[in-house]
Amino acid sequence: MDNKLSRRRFVAGAGAAALLAGSGLAGCASGTSSGRASIGRVVVVGGGFGGATAAKYLRLWGGDIDVTLVERQASFVSCPISNLVLGGHRRMDDITLGYGGLERHGVKRVQGEAVAIDATARRVRLADGRRLPYDRLVLSPGIDFLFEQVGLGSPAAQDRVLHAWKAGPQTLALRRQLEDMRDGGVFALTIPRAPYRCPPGPYERACMVASYLKAHKPRSKVLVLDANAEIQSKKGLFTRVFEQHYAGMIEYVPNSELRAVDAATRTAMLDFENVRADVLNVVPPQTAAALAHAAGVVDVNRRWVDVDWLTMESKAVPGIHVLGDAVAPAPTMPKSGHMANQHAKLAAAAIVRLLKGEAPNPQPVLMNTCYSFVTAQEAIHVASVHQYDAAKATVLPVPGAGGVSAASSALEGVYAQAWADNVWADMLA
Repeated sequence: MDNKLSRRRFVAGAGAAALLAGSGLAGCASGTSSGRASIGRVVVVGGGFGGATAAKYLRLWGGDIDVTLVERQASFVSCPISNLVLGGHRRMDDITLGYGGLERHGVKRVQGEAVAIDATARRVRLADGRRLPYDRLVLSPGIDFLFEQVGLGSPAAQDRVLHAWKAGPQTLALRRQLEDMRDGGVFALTIPRAPYRCPPGPYERACMVASYLKAHKPRSKVLVLDANAEIQSKKGLFTRVFEQHYAGMIEYVPNSELRAVDAATRTAMLDFENVRADVLNVVPPQTAAALAHAAGVVDVNRRWVDVDWLTMESKAVPGIHVLGDAVAPAPTMPKSGHMANQHAKLAAAAIVRLLKGEAPNPQPVLMNTCYSFVTAQEAIHVASVHQYDAAKATVLPVPGAGGVSAASSALEGVYAQAWADNVWADMLA
């Protein structure tokens, strides 16, 4: 996988330039150690879009910082593009990449699981007993699922009714369920109330499943049971795609909140009816991952982590910076891979300055682009720009910036794959 990345030539995007503006870090971009003593130790937990990017850019922008990345998996598996694996249009190898590039930047990598954080002593404890000291800690822990809220508390139920909302073994397992489904069967997908990881992801999944069924099991149906009142992202575009490409196959049902599941019969129990499916794909309600809760950085009532948007530092526990899907979103800010990448660069720039005794950039800008495939070749996108508002101490959308595709197209599909290739290279190469 590293060879695949080495062939790519990533051009730093406007998001990185915006974060660098006013940060005083543009001249620090060096992937090699200066040979001077470390100005600080940073431990990064989680090697996804947020953590891997943070580890790399801490080395690029602050070459004298000692950076250690803790990640339980040997390879990175991308959630973006994984719905194409489910639809049979990509392989798992296409979304699996190695961490070797980070080591070439001087990042020390530890394969293991962080299980506890001592914020007073500033140490991370791993499952094998090792303890890693830090001056600053970056948590990019991702999400956990609230299975009990939908009646999927037992491991047996979770093995039968899959979420596949973390790319990996469940992606392939759900694909096998789809292949085993009878022609004329029902694939039912349940969507939790927002916020959840990747707002357009479920609707993209409905399209990818329908693309497979249309080609191989054309009498089948995709039933989308959405707890929300409307499609959460690219509403007009997805509505048009459902009608143009999958008329009579995809049925979208809003205000359909899942209350419980009978895993044995694959039955979704809603407020006013029960829906039995041949394949039941439940995306459960979500919260910041368990490590964030254990670290004491989660606002219990909101399920997410409140951060200082100038630094991504937890408001509850000093010295811990939190990235990605675990963060309580600012207004209209999505939980997306691109946004986690932006969180990481904001945090990396701030940490370098803080370790040098300097103030962080007072006006960070974050940008997001999210592509969704709607057929094997065609895609759509949404883009947005978010800027820090000092008066409100949060990040707000910039009026008039961003937007959505005019329509789905094969050219957008080319752009979507290029986005994935570039952001993977930005993280890992």
